[in-house]
Amino acid sequence: MARKVIKIGIMSLEDYQKRTVAMARGEYKRRKDEPKIWFASLKALGEVLNERNQGLLRVILKHEPESLKELAELTGRQVSNLSRSLSNMENIGLVKLTRNGRRVRPRVVGTDFRIEFGLKKVKQG
Repeated sequence: MARKVIKIGIMSLEDYQKRTVAMARGEYKRRKDEPKIWFASLKALGEVLNERNQGLLRVILKHEPESLKELAELTGRQVSNLSRSLSNMENIGLVKLTRNGRRVRPRVVGTDFRIEFGLKKVKQG
């Protein structure tokens, strides 16, 4: 896989909600270079991209497993544990799970991460 950067933003839930409302009202237009994935804190991001999950993403990139069963054999983790972790990462936008019948094939969406956050509050409308 060629290098692909995923931009991740950190913004409080309150500010994220204000931003979403401003977008819905047409008062704010999302920039093309803005992150598409947002977390409420660095701690929340760290819970998803912890060392164990980073290792899991590396195994997927290196071995390109055809199924969760194959990934379980490569990692020594249970399929149910992998399924939970990967479903969470898919909901966030970090992995893609392709279903083919009963088989689920994991793919990593990006190879690198750029974290963006600021300390200024979102203006209230």
